[in-house]
Amino acid sequence: MDAVVWITAASLAAWVWLLVGQGFFWRTDLRLPPRTEPAEWPSVCVVVPARDEAAVLTESLPSLLAQDYPGRAEVFLIDDGSTDGTGTLARELALRHGGLPLTVGSPGEPPAGWTGKLWAVRHGIGLARAREPEFLLLTDADIAHEPDSLRELVAAARTGGFDLVSQMARLRVKSVWERLVVPAFVYFFAQLYPFRWIARKGSRTAAAAGGCVLLSTRAAERAGIPDSIRHAVIDDVALARAVKGSGGHIWLGLADRVDSVRPYPRLGDLWRMVSRSAYAQLRHNPLLLAGTVAGLALVYLAPPVALVAGLATGHGIIALLGGLAWLLMTATYVPMLRYYAQPLWLAPLLPGTAFLYLLMTVDSAVQHYRGRGAAWKGRTYSRPDPAPERQ
Repeated sequence: MDAVVWITAASLAAWVWLLVGQGFFWRTDLRLPPRTEPAEWPSVCVVVPARDEAAVLTESLPSLLAQDYPGRAEVFLIDDGSTDGTGTLARELALRHGGLPLTVGSPGEPPAGWTGKLWAVRHGIGLARAREPEFLLLTDADIAHEPDSLRELVAAARTGGFDLVSQMARLRVKSVWERLVVPAFVYFFAQLYPFRWIARKGSRTAAAAGGCVLLSTRAAERAGIPDSIRHAVIDDVALARAVKGSGGHIWLGLADRVDSVRPYPRLGDLWRMVSRSAYAQLRHNPLLLAGTVAGLALVYLAPPVALVAGLATGHGIIALLGGLAWLLMTATYVPMLRYYAQPLWLAPLLPGTAFLYLLMTVDSAVQHYRGRGAAWKGRTYSRPDPAPERQ
C-alpha cells in the first residue's frame, strides 16, 4: 500500500500546486480590462469564416450587423463551399435586418498546406485590406454579439495597448451532456493556458479563443497572419503565439455578452468537437499522449479512487489524502459552474468528465493514425504542413 499512499500524496500535491501556482486559472473574474472610449474610433473589418452554417446564422449574423459602433465597420462573411445555402441566407439577412455593410465572398478550395478555416480567413482579410482597417474582428459564424460588443473590444484594445483582445464566448449549456462537458472544457482550457499569464508581456503563455478575436492589422502583418499559421488545426492558439512571438501584447478572458449559439445536444457532438483537435494539441507526439493520459489519471482519477478504496479497506491515510485532493478539485471547479449558472452538485462529478476527455484524447490519436486526422466542417487534415509556426 505504500505505492498507493505515494500516488495519492502526489495527486494531493498536484492539486495544491494547481490551486495557488497555476495562475489562479480557476477564477472566473477576468473579463474585459478597464477601458475608456477613444477620441476617434478606428475602422474595423469583421471577418466571418462560414461553412454550412445556415442553422446558426439567423441568430449570429444579425447581431454583427446590428453593432452599435461609432466608427467605420464592415462585415465580410466568407462562404467556404457551403452546400446549405449559407451565402444566400447571409445576403437575405443583410437585406432584412440592415445595419453594417455585408460582403459575402468565396475563397475556393484551399491549396495544399492550408486548413480550410484559415484559407477562408485569408480570403476575408484580403477583401478587408482594401478598406485599410486598423483592426480586424475574427469571429465564428455561431457567435452572437451584444450590440456594444465591438465598441467594447476596441476600447479595451486602445486603452490597454493590446494588439490582440480575445473573449472566450459563453458556450451553450442546455442539454444534459452540455451541462456535464462544456463548463469542464473551458475549465481545462484555462488550466492549460492561465488567462492571467497570457497578458504578461514576459510570459511565454499565449492563447486566444477563435470565436472572438480583435486583432490589429499592424500586428497581423508583423506576425504574417494568417500565412504563418496556415497549417494550424488549433488556429486560435497558433494565432496568439504568432502575435505574441512577434512582439505583440495580447489579452484573453471570459465573455459576459458574447455567446455561442451552436448546440451540442448529444455526447457524440461534443466528442467530435474535442477529439477533432486533441491530438494536434499534443503535436501528434505519442510520448506527450502517454504523459497526458498518465497526468489525467493521477490528477483527476486517483483522488476519488483513493477515497473509495481507502474507506473500503480501512486505510485512513489513503482515504484522507484522496478526499482532500477531491475536495480541492471540486472547489476549483465551482466558480466555472457558477459562471455557467449550473448546479453546484455537478462539481464532484469532474473526475468522470475528465475520464471522458481522456477517452476523447485517445480517440483523437487513434483517428490520426487511421489517417482521418483533424477535421473542420467535413474537411479532414491527416497530416500537418511541415512548415513551422512562428513562436
